[in-house]
Amino acid sequence: MTTTEVRQLLLKIVAGLCIAILVLLPFHAFLTIWAADTFGHYTAWRLWKEVLLAVAAILVWIILLMDKSLRQIFASDWLMRLIGIYAALVLATGYIAYLAGAVTRTALADGILLDLRFFLFFVVTWVLTKKDSVLYMNWRKLLVGPALVVIAFGLLQRFALPYDVLKHVGYGPNTIDPYETIDQKQAYIRVQSTMRGANPLGAYLVVIVTALATLVTRVKARWGKIAWAATGLVTLVVLFFTYSRSAWLATMISVGILIALGIRHRKYLWRFGMLVVAAGLIAFGGTLFALRNNDHVQNIFFHTDEHSRSSSSSNYGHSQALKDGLNDMVNQPFGGGTGSAGPASTHNTGKPARIAENYFVQIGQETGFIGLGLFLVINVIVAVRLWRREYDSLSRILLSSLIGISVICLLSHAWTDDTLAYIWWGFAGVAIARLKERRGTTD
Repeated sequence: MTTTEVRQLLLKIVAGLCIAILVLLPFHAFLTIWAADTFGHYTAWRLWKEVLLAVAAILVWIILLMDKSLRQIFASDWLMRLIGIYAALVLATGYIAYLAGAVTRTALADGILLDLRFFLFFVVTWVLTKKDSVLYMNWRKLLVGPALVVIAFGLLQRFALPYDVLKHVGYGPNTIDPYETIDQKQAYIRVQSTMRGANPLGAYLVVIVTALATLVTRVKARWGKIAWAATGLVTLVVLFFTYSRSAWLATMISVGILIALGIRHRKYLWRFGMLVVAAGLIAFGGTLFALRNNDHVQNIFFHTDEHSRSSSSSNYGHSQALKDGLNDMVNQPFGGGTGSAGPASTHNTGKPARIAENYFVQIGQETGFIGLGLFLVINVIVAVRLWRREYDSLSRILLSSLIGISVICLLSHAWTDDTLAYIWWGFAGVAIARLKERRGTTD
């Protein structure tokens, strides 16, 4: 085989691995728990996507070594350089913390995985898309197709299936709870579908609702518009029953930005739209205030009421966790090391987990103000590049949803969720690599 033929074969293999990751990830929690319940080895099954990613990354590295022009483009891109610097900082702070006994080996490994895997997938899809357009040409199927199954199961979970149906496939105390409630009340079961929880499902649906809203405006056929609009409404029903307040807020922000991108060149329509949004927020806030003593409103919007069964409200827990996280950043301005905060910190035996309920604070706790600054700069550069390509549907979806998800990150560790992180950053690599920064028509 010639060098060109070998490179093309490697590209096809990488494309297949990326497609497998993107299609299967919305069912990751469900499939891994079922496989573990059937065959055992829960932790090993959970790493299937990282194994595929590792293989894809090795093949991408080989492709870069074989393609001088692509290697030069990659090496000269400041975004790739910053990701490399951030990765080096994550590894260095984690290793120092491990040598000092501040984190365990398991916490370090888990922290590195959670902090860097989605950036690695971004790089893989970026390199692949520079040479092959398969992911870009099929992004609608890859993004929306699996989501339709997630939405359908979520509807069944809410209206047809027993609330604890997932216990029959292995959900339980050793894996993931088969159901979640508001304030430990059975009357308020939260939909989680095939995800690892209601909040991760809500964050994922922010991207999907934004995508469906875009498809409604871009499809020309009348019945196509009706079909996508109906799907969007059904998705909003599932989103509502997640009772994820951060996801509700993020969805409103994301769709609002999507609308603004569509009308930003029409001055009077822009002003009218802003007035409508302001009036809606005022009306919503006024209604919520007027009904603040209603039990249903208290449970749905505040996740507690005067009959609460919890010793402390989730709102107080969020506030206290954030304060503790900010104090950690002040006391350790260079960070406590990768694995010292966030979900990975639960593996530090003999030490309390440091869960700030804020992804940005988590990065600050681990890598200090330098790491947090690098992470924010990377996000800003990605947002700017998507903005410069906002004529394209995929870029517009990603830009709008990035801002919404960033709001969720202020209230939770959103980017540590497998499905959301891989899918958003994977498609971001596709959008940024595929399109030039100019106006045009790509749909």
